Amino acid sequence: MKFDYDIPVLVPYINWPYFYFAWQVKAEQEKALLREEAQTFLDNCSEHYHAHALFVLFDAFSDGDDMIVAGDKRIPMLRQQDAGSGYHSLADFVAPSGYHGSESPIIASKVGLFATSVDMGMETDFSADPYQKMMAQLLADRLAEAAAEYLHERVRKQFWGYAPDEQLSIPDMLVEKFQGIRPAVGYPSLPDTSLNFVLDDLLDMKQIGIRLTESGAMKPHASVSGLMLAHPEARYFNLGKIGEDQLQDYARRRGLPVEVLRRFLAANL
Repeated sequence: MKFDYDIPVLVPYINWPYFYFAWQVKAEQEKALLREEAQTFLDNCSEHYHAHALFVLFDAFSDGDDMIVAGDKRIPMLRQQDAGSGYHSLADFVAPSGYHGSESPIIASKVGLFATSVDMGMETDFSADPYQKMMAQLLADRLAEAAAEYLHERVRKQFWGYAPDEQLSIPDMLVEKFQGIRPAVGYPSLPDTSLNFVLDDLLDMKQIGIRLTESGAMKPHASVSGLMLAHPEARYFNLGKIGEDQLQDYARRRGLPVEVLRRFLAANL
């Protein structure tokens, strides 16, 4: 499914504390002034730029630390290895093949994939003015995240439909009081940006203007991609450091040379 979103639809879903942090603004009066300037900027941009989203829901099962979707497509995950970490893997939140436990199949045996982005012009059309350029880029980042938040709400209530009666305020959503998670590529539980190549094969991100660099980074920069998992016990976690044994196993499962993945996962080794 492909969606195009107008900016005014997404503004209520913007997580403003991250915006203030990027500006290094702490005083409430300064935040209020910055918020006012940002809203004026967004009002002026609303007719010229849009956000875009992709979502696909697959039947899925886990096979060790891999998620298997679309019949035979493997999405390899990594597992925490530090003592006391809990040893979590995102694959734990998908049922293994043949599972007959108490969880509903709609929760345990499906995986959602998503990507969101904002028109590239918001990153390139304001280069003549450094302040406007920074405002545009930071707001584009927030709008891409807001699009993911808005999409996730619709997924939970409608497209996947595992929480059709959810009644959360937007502030409650922004502190993740909903069931399920949407871990993004490049974030602590999915640090390997090259996984974007796997997701792109399944999503075809160019539909919404996203292209991948050699490292799997997305262009426009204001883009988000990742997974949606519905299991009620699904939680975000920091992968932390992994050992050479897991790196070797992950490379085998990814079908890539160890030295390539060593470069992608340098911060976790």
